[in-house]
Amino acid sequence: MTNISAATSTHETYQLMGQHCAENVQTCTKRGTVHLIGAGSGDPELLTLKAWRVMQRAEVVLYDSLVSEDILDMCATTAEKIFVGKRRANHALPQESINELLVKHALAGKIVVRLKGGDPFIFGRGGEELQEVVRHGIHFESIPGITAASAAASRAGIPLTHRDHAQSVKFVTACKKNGAPNNDYSELMDSSQTVVFYMGLHRLHEMTQGLIASGRDSETPFAIISHASMPTQQVLIGTLSDIADRQAEAKLPTPALLIMGDVVALYHEFAGYNLGNLDKTSFIDVNEVIDSEGLAPSLESVV
Repeated sequence: MTNISAATSTHETYQLMGQHCAENVQTCTKRGTVHLIGAGSGDPELLTLKAWRVMQRAEVVLYDSLVSEDILDMCATTAEKIFVGKRRANHALPQESINELLVKHALAGKIVVRLKGGDPFIFGRGGEELQEVVRHGIHFESIPGITAASAAASRAGIPLTHRDHAQSVKFVTACKKNGAPNNDYSELMDSSQTVVFYMGLHRLHEMTQGLIASGRDSETPFAIISHASMPTQQVLIGTLSDIADRQAEAKLPTPALLIMGDVVALYHEFAGYNLGNLDKTSFIDVNEVIDSEGLAPSLESVV
């Protein structure tokens, strides 16, 4: 490690600091790094530029089932791509095995991209994976993605907060660890709060009945948004008392997000003018828009 003494001049200090940073970069590169990337909600146009830059340098990509083919195709063509996706009661690999793969490839000196739908730190197990990575002394970078709540609400025209309707928003998982149901409804009674449920479509009837039994107004507006931000997005609007029956008839597919609160009522006010609802055209080719030569930085700037 480079030592910087108190007597060192300002110019020499910056030189030594630069040398120390370069040494760290060389160590990280030699050992390998893990880049935890949020792929967002599926629309490739919503992927961050930073995520794209790192994906272009990936040597190994571990990707989930919610990562769209369009986004996966934006990774380096030479990268080894390993599917490790999870859907309810159907895991390609257990979490422990995914952790082992991250560590194995990073210790082999590879640039490893862990590509996750949405944002890795919002019900994405990103924290669990980084705990294992850091335990083995591996450096990492975390790049945020647009989480499903933001993507679904924005595309559908349902503001998660609104000064007249919702002064706070809460993200809630419908299932706890090992698939145990989350039946704690006591903190979801505030009518001035928007509640977003992740992974709750298969528990919709049970959840809505539990909320009503706990004291939530049965006429509370409720929305289901399926395939958020994709051309196949569908929106179903109802109330806490009838949304389960509406879904039984409509059969919106997973992945889907549930939004409860007065802000949902604004959907009908905005729907006729919302291009996100009216425009079902295909995505642009991101690679044609981005000049890869002009935007691609050196490896040192992304490790």
